Amino acid sequence: MTDPDKPAEKPPGLLRRLGAIFYDSLLLVAVLFFSTAILLPLNRGEAFQPDQLYFPIYLIAVSFLFFGWFWTHGGQTLGMRAWKLKVCSQNRTPIGWPQALLRFTAALLSWSVFGLGFLWIIFNRNKCAWHDWLSNTRIVRSP
Repeated sequence: MTDPDKPAEKPPGLLRRLGAIFYDSLLLVAVLFFSTAILLPLNRGEAFQPDQLYFPIYLIAVSFLFFGWFWTHGGQTLGMRAWKLKVCSQNRTPIGWPQALLRFTAALLSWSVFGLGFLWIIFNRNKCAWHDWLSNTRIVRSP
């Protein structure tokens, strides 16, 4: 229950979220390098070619599993934990795999338009990015 006398918690801003994204990107790059190393022998040790569509699909799937696992198991990636952020549903309940997939897909959309979906946090009074709104999730400060 929320206390009506307690002021509403201020949502985290863009800089805090970008800090968490930076931390997570470092870890994700390491995971993607390892994932590529696993797949490389199946390509006879040669570099992947642009016409091999399964490779980028594989990397996107690995990225989703990375974020989805953290989001559905505690609501925090390692970067989010360092910056004291947590993802949850609008009603502050943990998110499941379908909602994590929707959030991940919407985040790809947010990035695909030159990050405009993330910059939206600056203009939105609830500090929601496009993928927060599209997936019915929110980022809150964790204790």
